[in-house]
Amino acid sequence: MGHHVGSKSSIVPLIDRLNKYPVGLPDSEKLREILALLFAENEAYIASRFPLEEATLDELSHATKITAQELLPQLERMCDKGLVMDLPYEGRTYYLLLPGLIGFFELTFMKSRVDLPKEKVARLMQEYLYENPQGGMAKEFFDSKTPLTRALPYEDQIPVSSTVTSYENAREIIKNADYRAVGLCYCRHKKHHLGEECAKGAPMEDICISLGAGARFLVRRGFAKEQTEEQLLTVLDRAKQLNLTHITDNIRNKPSFICNCCSCCCELLAGVQAGYHDGIAKAPFLVKVDEERCTSCGLCVTACNVAALDIPEKKAPVESDDTICLGCGACISTCPQDALSLIPRGEEYLPPRNRREMMKKRLLERGRATPFVVSGVKKKIRRMVKKPGKDPEIP
Repeated sequence: MGHHVGSKSSIVPLIDRLNKYPVGLPDSEKLREILALLFAENEAYIASRFPLEEATLDELSHATKITAQELLPQLERMCDKGLVMDLPYEGRTYYLLLPGLIGFFELTFMKSRVDLPKEKVARLMQEYLYENPQGGMAKEFFDSKTPLTRALPYEDQIPVSSTVTSYENAREIIKNADYRAVGLCYCRHKKHHLGEECAKGAPMEDICISLGAGARFLVRRGFAKEQTEEQLLTVLDRAKQLNLTHITDNIRNKPSFICNCCSCCCELLAGVQAGYHDGIAKAPFLVKVDEERCTSCGLCVTACNVAALDIPEKKAPVESDDTICLGCGACISTCPQDALSLIPRGEEYLPPRNRREMMKKRLLERGRATPFVVSGVKKKIRRMVKKPGKDPEIP
């Protein structure tokens, strides 16, 4: 079956396939170079033939015209590389092609690998992501009514008079997860290969939290290591000591990750600083500055991870821009005068119920829903004809 997979010409069909996702990868020469490094020739072909939903080995064999015996070891390698996710479910394994972001871009730097020119890949990714802040990948990722991620407030900074739901509380999200893991920070690892280190001294290792089915995959494939509830709560405490911002999925049920982000390395927070002020859904709080207490020392300005704080004039009190502030509370503990506090934002935001609902909204906003509807109908018909069964839950 070598005639199906013998050319890098599969890169263009692969890009076309990836751009059917709610978050695509705008085409460019740099993107093609990145994909050529991440995907072997046969892998690019296989990925370009993936259905839009999860698929069994037999279904992928039919789609690629590669025998199941020949295809299986190639899928296994793609899972080990973080290009494809395997989902064991009721005695069967389903496979899902991961998107670029959030997906195989991150996983490329969430494992120590010797099969890639890491410095070259890091440079290309950096250039691809940042070369056009008002368009390109930044616009694709951040410019949507439904953000992919949202900020979480520091639990100890929430006003006594306020209550938050479990999905707004980082500690509760960890406690309610049925599986937990921790791993490398993609952003800081990539920066490390560019010769840059975190200005806040945040660690590269054992700081990125994964939860649920996604965490099981990451542990199974060597991208993360399993952790107890207590261990991950300690990770949260460490992140708070470094004034990092907690970021999670923009969903209510079963978030799959909690990133602990800084202003200098995190690509999510870089998007907010580039002007996409609604690119991350905000916590239900704002920072309030007590002008009488404030001495304009500027420590909170340095600590803020999205540049929401500023000293407009010399010795003037700090000002907070409510349209930018994420309400995370990362700045508060840095103030020696106790001049900062969180107050209710005054407007309610209800995140999508789960990942499917969030992605459905993104597809509708992008005008990409039709291929998913058609593909979903075809998949159900095929499985009904072949063998009735329940589809797995996709994280």
